[in-house]
This record gives sequence, C-alpha cells and structure tokens, in this order.
Amino acid sequence: MFIYSLPLFFSAMGLAGPLELLLILLALFAVLYISAPIYEGGGLRPSGGNFLFAAWSGHVALMWVFWPFFLLLNVGLYAADTLAKMGMLTVSSWDDVHLMFMLPIIWWAVAVWRCSANTPLKLAAAVARLMTVLVLFEYGLKLAIRIDYPRIFFGCEELLLDYGSCF
Repeated sequence: MFIYSLPLFFSAMGLAGPLELLLILLALFAVLYISAPIYEGGGLRPSGGNFLFAAWSGHVALMWVFWPFFLLLNVGLYAADTLAKMGMLTVSSWDDVHLMFMLPIIWWAVAVWRCSANTPLKLAAAVARLMTVLVLFEYGLKLAIRIDYPRIFFGCEELLLDYGSCF
C-alpha cells in the first residue's frame, strides 16, 4: 500500500507534505478510536452458511474479515503496480486490475466496518477502520495518477503499443 503512489503524491501532486499527512492521519485515528464500537461478545465465525453474507452482515470476528483480504489485496495491488512500472502491464490492463478489485474492496470496507464491533480490542477496531479508509484513499490516489499523471507513473516513453492511454 502506498509504495508507488505516495511518492508521487508528495513529489508530483504536491497537495500535502509528509508532516501534514501524518497529522491528518493521527487526527483521523483519534476520531476512529473514540467512535469505535464497544465489544458486546459474540462475533464468532459461523460454522455453516455463507461466510461472505455473514461478514457483510457483521456476524464474523474482525480478524477473519480484515486480515485475509487485506493481505491478498496488497499483494495484488503491489504486483499490478510493479508490473506496470516495469512496463510488463499495459495502462489499460492496469485499469482492469483496479476495476476488478473495486467491488471486493467495497464489500471488504463495509464488512470491516460492521464487524469491528466483534473484537474486544478497541484499538484493533480503530486500526482496521483506519486501514479501510487508507485503502479508499489509495484508490483515490491511483485514480488521480491514472487521470492526471500517467506519463510519470507508467513511463510512457517506453510504451509503444499503449502510448495513446498516456494522455
């Protein structure tokens, strides 16, 4: 997360500096920690039935919703960004990868938000919610990179077949 997009955010976009972003992040974490739900027990992973629906409804332990998808998402996004930076993935293929991840990210964000009441640690609930907000911020950065800064990110001078996507 943020391996390729955050340096572009600081250098090319120049909307905020590292210190300003850190202060915003800390303030957001404080708000999420204060508003984190209180643990009421339960939240066990159901033995039968549909896991995706149970997670969407908020009836699964937070760790079973947050960690597996968070790790798979970051591996997938890192692989797509690395392949795009190396020139092995075209601009339109990079768009397709991010479009394919968009619906699962929405499901994951809603599931984490609803299941955050299923952990006894208020800190874990706040961190999980903060990570979902950061993933959505990362997607916003990637959209801005795709629209406004494709020549910097994709190295369009080296692309011959997909050069038209860099404008």
